[in-house]
Amino acid sequence: MFYTFIYMYLMSMLSLLLIRKHIFLCLLSLEFIVVSLLMMYMYYFFFINGFYLMVLMMVFFVCEGVLGLSVLVSMIRCYGNDYMNSMSLW
Repeated sequence: MFYTFIYMYLMSMLSLLLIRKHIFLCLLSLEFIVVSLLMMYMYYFFFINGFYLMVLMMVFFVCEGVLGLSVLVSMIRCYGNDYMNSMSLW
């Protein structure tokens, strides 16, 4: 079961590296990474009864998602699209 979560994590990292056209798709890949990490932590914390740390991790993951969506909305308002090329990062 734990290997399934590791496979999910690796596939989400691969999708983050390969899909770089839209910011929305990058954010979706990041959320998939977060879900796979949360499942791995849930599997681990179940055995050590560390549910407090689980809630703390969930709070940080929610904050990460909100920051990503706010960047997406501000970029659409400024540039009119969500292409990574319009930001001229590289």
